Amino acid sequence: MAVDTKPAPSFRKTADLQQGATTVDDVTRALPHALGPEKSLLSSMLQDPQEYIGAAIEEKLTAEHFYLPSHTTLFGFLIELFEGGQEVELVSLIQRLLDRGLLDRVGGPSALTDLYTYAPSPGHFRHHLQHVKDKYVLRSIIQNSNEAIAQAYDAPDEVASLLDSVEAKMLAIREGSETNKAPTIKQSVNEVIEQFQALLAGEKGAQGITTGFEDLDRMSSGLKPGEMFVVAARPSMGKTSFMMNIVEHVCITEGKPTMVFSCEMSAFQIVQRLVFSRSKFAMSQLSRGYTPTKGDLQRIQRAALETSGAKLFIDDTAGISINELRAKARRKKRDEDIQFIAIDYLQLMKSRTKQAEGSREREIAEISAGIKSLAKELAIPILILAQLNRGPESRTGKNVGVPRMSDLRESGSIEQDADMVGLLYRTAYYAEDAEEKEAEAGKAELVLAKNRNGETGHLPLTFIADLMRFETGAPAREEG
Repeated sequence: MAVDTKPAPSFRKTADLQQGATTVDDVTRALPHALGPEKSLLSSMLQDPQEYIGAAIEEKLTAEHFYLPSHTTLFGFLIELFEGGQEVELVSLIQRLLDRGLLDRVGGPSALTDLYTYAPSPGHFRHHLQHVKDKYVLRSIIQNSNEAIAQAYDAPDEVASLLDSVEAKMLAIREGSETNKAPTIKQSVNEVIEQFQALLAGEKGAQGITTGFEDLDRMSSGLKPGEMFVVAARPSMGKTSFMMNIVEHVCITEGKPTMVFSCEMSAFQIVQRLVFSRSKFAMSQLSRGYTPTKGDLQRIQRAALETSGAKLFIDDTAGISINELRAKARRKKRDEDIQFIAIDYLQLMKSRTKQAEGSREREIAEISAGIKSLAKELAIPILILAQLNRGPESRTGKNVGVPRMSDLRESGSIEQDADMVGLLYRTAYYAEDAEEKEAEAGKAELVLAKNRNGETGHLPLTFIADLMRFETGAPAREEG
């Protein structure tokens, strides 16, 4: 009786995957492309440059979208002529390509003539353009997948970091951001002038997202896309309350989708604090036997309705890693178009790369750089809280308790990565006796120690402890 010694098909497939086996078909198979639509696009541009080269630019078509090198070269040259205001017509185009030594690279005069007459009607331009873009997406997926496979074999220990990198690249393909990452100087200048004109006209929103603190908004011109705002303080200074006051303003008052990452408080505690702070009702009154009035209940109900209607997303994962946070933020940006992120707080986060092992300073540096990179990638401002070391307590005289940027714990990279650094403190916390504590009650200050795009200085605030709430300006004192 003959014995079949061949392994089962399922086993062979598994072994092939494990060994990275490649079939002959895989080796010789061409990458996805659409030469006909590519030729049609170039033909339309040659026939009607003003209409179709302009349309290609509007649709963010780039030279990378073309599969054939000759098409890549020709498209790049057409864009160069168009943006330079030079006429695009067949005879002069052939001469310019010859002068630049590019004529042979596009196939010679006959190839250009064939392209010119290839599409008798440019009416299918946008349809063919989508074909070309789709093939480019498929090629990008294959390229990134091949790179991911190679990295998975080469660095099997860096799983979290590799996963974060792969996800970022795939999301970039999905959003088309790879073709829009390097604006020309002309585009940047236009954006600067547009913003300047908007500021002159007093348009709301031209200065970035407002925080609800007038002095801070004036000095910072709002929280801008891509910026990282670090608010640092010693424990018990109210930095979480300050953050949540800004979150409340952004997501409820301004109606902007917001995401909060809380490594310390639960989602229930955050929402509870948000509702009662907004309604200006002190929960501590209940333990003292206070019965809420009808007005109190109405304010609480209104605050609850406003909060429940806000697009606020809370993740209370304890000890979240920077890679996990970035992945979750990307998905929320994609699905909900979040406009603002707040994180409480930096030193409670983790980085699980091999480089961060055994070095807390290196770990904090990676987290800080990761947050700044995320702000730029998603084009939204990120506010992150941080702890200060014991430096403020060691000072004497008038400087006791006053924080400095050098007090940032564990890493100077936080100061380097941040666009703004605010140092929060309350003078009453450092009072030497009851009389001084009473005199300093409610006084708080935010020292804007770094502001990459504006002025720095001291911003007086009022802290209402019962409400866990900060307000702009120093406390009003009754005259006795």
